[in-house]
Amino acid sequence: MPKPVNVRVTTMDAELEFAIQPSTTGKQLFDQVVKTIGLREVWFFGLQYVDSKGLSTWLKLNKKVLVQDIRKETPLQFKFRVKFFPEDVTEELIQEITQRLFFLQVKDAILSDDAYCPPETAVLLASYAVQAKYGDYNKDIHKAGFLSNERILPQRVIDQHKMSREQWEERIVNWYSEHRSMLREDAMMEYLKIAQDLEMYGVNYFSIKNKKGTDLWLGVDALGLNVYEQEDRLTPKIGFPWSEIRNISFNDKKFVIKPIDKRAPDFIFYAPRLRINKRVLALCMGNHELYMRRRKPDTIEVQQMKAQSREDKHSKQMERAHLQREKQAREDAERREKDLHETLQRFQDEAKAAQDALQRTEESAKQLEDQMKLAEEEARDLERKREEAEAEKDRVRKEIESQKEQSEAAIRRAKEMEDHAKQMALDAERKAQEAARLEKEVVLCFSPISSAPVIMLLLLVLAALNKSIQC
Repeated sequence: MPKPVNVRVTTMDAELEFAIQPSTTGKQLFDQVVKTIGLREVWFFGLQYVDSKGLSTWLKLNKKVLVQDIRKETPLQFKFRVKFFPEDVTEELIQEITQRLFFLQVKDAILSDDAYCPPETAVLLASYAVQAKYGDYNKDIHKAGFLSNERILPQRVIDQHKMSREQWEERIVNWYSEHRSMLREDAMMEYLKIAQDLEMYGVNYFSIKNKKGTDLWLGVDALGLNVYEQEDRLTPKIGFPWSEIRNISFNDKKFVIKPIDKRAPDFIFYAPRLRINKRVLALCMGNHELYMRRRKPDTIEVQQMKAQSREDKHSKQMERAHLQREKQAREDAERREKDLHETLQRFQDEAKAAQDALQRTEESAKQLEDQMKLAEEEARDLERKREEAEAEKDRVRKEIESQKEQSEAAIRRAKEMEDHAKQMALDAERKAQEAARLEKEVVLCFSPISSAPVIMLLLLVLAALNKSIQC
């Protein structure tokens, strides 16, 4: 029995491993992958691998896996990727898993700068990506810096503007907070609806040359073929919608596009290798097939898928509405409980404040009472001191009055003595005058008398009189 070969298939969000037989075809491996992940919209996807030349190519479903030019390694490596893009993601992407795989692949292309995105659009897309990953914004959970380790913007955008990572995060969160109540899958679809309008969205580019040897780009997408100049992959130089292409063919490295208008010239370009032309043709055929399919009524399978999707979406909406009501009821209950707790806490605080105020009032009353007692004692002391002061005042007043009376008596006595002295002086002066007069009279009267005894007698009398005056 042939030995099985190990295969690893990497999707955008998982790794799957299988063991295949040498006879396993590409379609058998592809079916095994889509069955494992539960995918039904298989027409958008393919298995990609790196060939022996180091180029990425798509696994051919109608050939055996091991006969294709797969780089030999253990296990064999494949990527499960979007191969064909829809014209309108809203109308064509039905399953949630399809939407998620598209979202992850387109987001990776934008962040890797494989699909150019202007800075303003990149910020808006980042906000939807954050909503898809984290759900509704909650300022208590999604604090500053919660996106610091996230890959959310193309490096080119960050390098072009002199803004810190914190400033970028602030701008993204401003948009993110506006997406409240948006389902994660709806956020992914909003992301894709914006991304599908980017010029490089869903375009597979191939390097080609025209007849003159000028280097150009050939872009293959859901609506047709476009030719770009080498320096500008955003603005097509010439376009060929599928509806205007009559035939596409190649011969070795030469590739020919024949317009429906037979008067219009064929467009001829040259690929560097034959295998490039084969890949271009395979992509053209697949995109053209889907282009024609979109313009026909949906198949029974697609109708059933859309009906199931609508039913699932309605069921999810009902469930979300129910959860939202429960969440709202819980939030209301928590808010009421919080309000009651805050009210109780406020009452407790007010009661404690009143108790503290009462205690302070009692302490103040006691202090006032102590102060009143002290004031009464001080008042009694003051009264006693006042009485003592009054008594002292009376004593001093009486003493002053007594001293005043004594002073007045002394003054009177001094005045009387002075008057008496003056009177005695006047009397002495008068007696002196009288004595002098008498002396003269005596002299005059007794001048003839020469008797010594008489004279002596008179002198004694005068001396006695003078002494009397002096006293």
